[in-house]
Amino acid sequence: MKTRARQREFGFTNWGGKRRGAGRKPKGECAGVSHARRPRLCERHPVLVTMRLRAGLPSLRANDSHELVRRSLSASSASDVFRVVEYSVQSNHLHMLVEARDAHALSHGMNSLAVRLVRGLQKLWKLCGRLFADRYHARSLLTPRAVRTALVYVLQNARKHGAWIARWPDVYSSGGSFGGWRGWKSERAATAGIRDAVSSRTAWTVRAQTWLLSIGWRRHGLIGVLEAPKHG
Repeated sequence: MKTRARQREFGFTNWGGKRRGAGRKPKGECAGVSHARRPRLCERHPVLVTMRLRAGLPSLRANDSHELVRRSLSASSASDVFRVVEYSVQSNHLHMLVEARDAHALSHGMNSLAVRLVRGLQKLWKLCGRLFADRYHARSLLTPRAVRTALVYVLQNARKHGAWIARWPDVYSSGGSFGGWRGWKSERAATAGIRDAVSSRTAWTVRAQTWLLSIGWRRHGLIGVLEAPKHG
């Protein structure tokens, strides 16, 4: 009597496949910004924020796009609950030091800023579709030293990338109106014209209201105009 052949099941572990969280996790730039719940924000702590464009777009370090970024930052900082105090524009990303009343104010302010930037840059570059690679990255700064390190990182970021080597602040940043440079404002009249030109391009910036970003960071010394961010 014939017996029906039966296919036996192998005891493989069900890894991978089409399911939530399956597969190798991306690393480096491909990983993007974590979508985990953001930590709570305290009003007295400034926030270091980074917004990054997707690949293949024109550079932000041009006069027309920089002017658009400046107007967008200024318009988004009009309220007391959200304000951009310092910033720098790089070719494909934007660094900012922000003060916000709470996490909701930060989220609302950043969404408003992103909408202004997208609409303006799409019109300027005659493009449509998504411009930013991912959601913004934000990190609260809890100590005076952390704030000073973030100030150097933001204002001098172009020196880190080799995009700015002049002996005065980067013109594609708020460095011209920053009041914490060591010695630069007191140079002789030989550079007065340069100082005035740099300052006039960034005079819109908002005054810091938190103790950490206005006074506290100065405990660790003013910032040299040629000081570059430390790697790592």
